[in-house]
Formats: sequence, C-alpha cells, structure tokens
Amino acid sequence: MKAAGLSLSLFTASVLAISAVHAQQVTGTPGLPGATTTIDGRQLPPPDPAFGGVIKEKASESQAWWPPRVVPPQGAPNVLLIMTDDQGFGAPSTFGGVIPTPSMDRIAQAGLRYANFHSTALCSPTRAALITGRNHHSVGYGVVGEIATGFPGYDSIIPIEKGTVGTILKANGYATS
Repeated sequence: MKAAGLSLSLFTASVLAISAVHAQQVTGTPGLPGATTTIDGRQLPPPDPAFGGVIKEKASESQAWWPPRVVPPQGAPNVLLIMTDDQGFGAPSTFGGVIPTPSMDRIAQAGLRYANFHSTALCSPTRAALITGRNHHSVGYGVVGEIATGFPGYDSIIPIEKGTVGTILKANGYATS
C-alpha cells in the first residue's frame, strides 16, 4: 500500500502532464453525436463547451449541436491501481519481503520505485488520501468510516470538489470502474 500511494500521486500528475503536452485531438465532425475530443486536463472538470448550433423560433430553421465526447489522447496509458491493505514494504519481494511480486519486481528493476508514501495508520483514511491525493481530514476521513461523527473532516464523505483519481481519469475520457 505504501509504494502504491505515492505512485498514484505521481501517476495522477503524469497523466495530467501527458494530457497537457498533447495538442487537442478532435475526431469526427464537430457538432455531430460521434465527434470526440481530448482535453488538456488543466481544468477539471472541463468547462461545458459553448453551444455551436443555431436556435431559431422554428425547429425547422434551427440546427442541433452535440458537444464532443471527451476521450483520452492517442497513446495515453492504461491505468491500473492496485492497493494492498495492511502490509508494509517488508511484504513484497520487491522490497525484500517473502511475498512474490514479479511484476512489481520488473518495474522496480527498470528503475521505478515509490518508497515515500505516508500512511495515516488507519485503513479508510489512508484509502481516502490515496485515491484523492489529499490530506485525509480535508476529504472527510479523519477517522475510520465506521465511526464517522458528522463533523467537518470526520463525516466520511468525500466532497465533490475533492475529486478522486477515478474522477480525474473519467473527466479525461477514461472508462473507470
């Protein structure tokens, strides 16, 4: 879990950087239902596009317009976040532990090791911090979810404006689950 946490934060930053580096890509005819676009990711959620059709008094004189569907930029990476709970660096073989983790070992041997994640020492607050990239109190998880108190920072409800990595990816056109 500890290695995965920092990798998520850095991954989020790199996804946004990848999106910002690529020029906007538009496919299809703008205004038609099949059109797609990429966004640069600097503003999430992206602003609603301006209506590009024509509205007249008569429907027969009006022209419909659909906003383009946001999709990831061409060549954008697939993302898989794996979080293991209740284990430290001593568990996976990547860091000398007894649990074989060959895929993580390959990634680490290629030079990618995230080893500076700070746990909250509680499971649901750590998860909330991990998936939002924010302090657990600022996303409502100052305590374990089962003992939420209903006070700010302790209600176990992630505010909509403190989006998760899934929200950020979805706003950039990724399919999330």
